[in-house]
Formats: sequence, structure tokens, C-alpha cells
Amino acid sequence: MPVNIPDSLPAKSLLEAENVFVMSQSRAQSQDIRPLKILILNLMPLKSVTEAHLLRVLSNSPLQVEVELMMASSHAHKHTSQEHLLAFYKTFDEVKTRYFDGLIITGAPVELMEFEAVNYWKELCEIMEWSKQHVTSTFHICWGAQAGLYYHYGIKKYELHKKMFGVFSHSVEVPTEPLLRGFDDWYYAPHSRYTEVRADEIRNTKGLVILSESPEAGVYIVVSEDRKQIFVTGHPEYDRNTLAEEYWRDVNKGMEIAVPENYYSNDNPEGEPAVNWRGHAHLLYSNWLNYYVYQLTPYKFNHEH
Repeated sequence: MPVNIPDSLPAKSLLEAENVFVMSQSRAQSQDIRPLKILILNLMPLKSVTEAHLLRVLSNSPLQVEVELMMASSHAHKHTSQEHLLAFYKTFDEVKTRYFDGLIITGAPVELMEFEAVNYWKELCEIMEWSKQHVTSTFHICWGAQAGLYYHYGIKKYELHKKMFGVFSHSVEVPTEPLLRGFDDWYYAPHSRYTEVRADEIRNTKGLVILSESPEAGVYIVVSEDRKQIFVTGHPEYDRNTLAEEYWRDVNKGMEIAVPENYYSNDNPEGEPAVNWRGHAHLLYSNWLNYYVYQLTPYKFNHEH
């Protein structure tokens, strides 16, 4: 699927160099189809890195996707230039009267804080409430998944005794689920978090279904019964070096951090990690776009009738 993004977005040239199919706005406008409109609420500090991660996995289907980027306006963005934010990001106030086919809510490095202590929590709650009527399906990632489970269902998060950090094996619990169509019985995905949600609490909550779990990393993919809400506790969108960059960042800060599990050959952090999760990451996002967004979204949004 060609991803339709602004011609000047820095991630465009990076993705083109990787042979990812990216379509310029000028080319997209010449095609007589309605693209899927996907809004990304990017809560990560290094916004351009997360943009590239997500655009990469959104690029692999025949559908045309038009991506818009949104930031939390109630937060000071210290790690991304104002020029980049002004050029490419919108605030919730600028989009809240509109409708979108899909919404992605990213993770954020705030998981050891109580949800209510996060300075943009009120704004995030407003966005999550708005999404019920204005978005066909919402895909929550890592802390975003914990935030969504807490806001919509009251599911708590719990601090782990050590960081869940590495690449772990996951089982398919519901083989007939379209989101997992084409998945192997066991597959890999990266995790990087200090907190968890618990399977027993989710199973005891009406309206939620666990689709995939890991013996080591716990609950991985949860969906609402109406499939409008997808919650993924890991980071399938991470590229080859993301865990390595996080590891060396923490080492250089003098923090105690274990080498990411099942990531480096012989657990040697001086080597280059091999990717064993990319295929399922692409499949997860293309299945979401096809079965939970494209097949369900109206051709014309409510306000266009």
C-alpha cells in the first residue's frame, strides 16, 4: 500500500531508500480513489523515529493510506524541533470535528507514573472518548495500550521487578481472528517496558478478548468485542536497531540495564542483531488496515451524507 505523506517529511527519503512504497501527495491526488485516512497520535519523544517505524509497517498492502500526525498540545516537546512540529503536526483542536478511518496511539516513556499524573492525561482521555464516534478502529501501542485499557475498561498496570526488554515468542490464541490471519502458531515481537497488564484481569472484564500471549512477556494482543479497539503491549513496529539504541542509551546514562533478551547473537551487545519479527509486524498492520478499517469504514463519513 502506498503511504501518502507530505513530500517534505524527513521519513519519506529514509523509507524510499529502504524500498518502502511511499507516494507523494501530488501523485496520490491523481488516483481516483478515496484513501484511508489514518491519524497517528505520536506521544514518543523522538517523533521522526516513530514516524518512520509506523510508516514502514503501514506501507505493505494495496490500499492507499493518507497519514496525518497529531501531538499532545498539553505537553512541552523537547526532543523534536518546533519547525518539524509546526510543519507536520496538528493538535486535537484542529482535527476534532473530522472523522478518520483509523487512529494509532503510540507508546510514551511515562509508564512508571500514575496515568492521572501524566501532564497530557486529560487531553488523551478526551481523544480516546472522541475516537468512539469519530474513528472506525483505534490501534494502541505499548503504554498507549495500557492507557486505553485503563481508560475504557479500568484495567490497571503493574510495575515489573525488572524491565521486559527483548524479543519474545508469542502464541496465537484465536486462530480464526482476522487480525491474526496468516500468522504462524508461534511468532516473535519486541517488548520494552517496565509495567504490565494481567491476563486474569482482562479475562474477567466483559467486552475484551485476548488474541495472543507470550510465556515470558505476558499479554500481547487484546481486542474489544466490537473490534473497534486494538491493544498491543509490545512494539512490533520497531526496526533492527531500536532495542540496541535503547540499551546503549541507558548504559551511557550509567543505568543498570540487562542486555535485551533473544536479540543479539550469543547475547553480545557489540554485534548486530538479526530481525525475526518484521514479517509478522507487517502482517499485523496490514490485517488491521484491511479487516478492521477498510472492510468496516463507510465510503462516506457520517458528516458527508
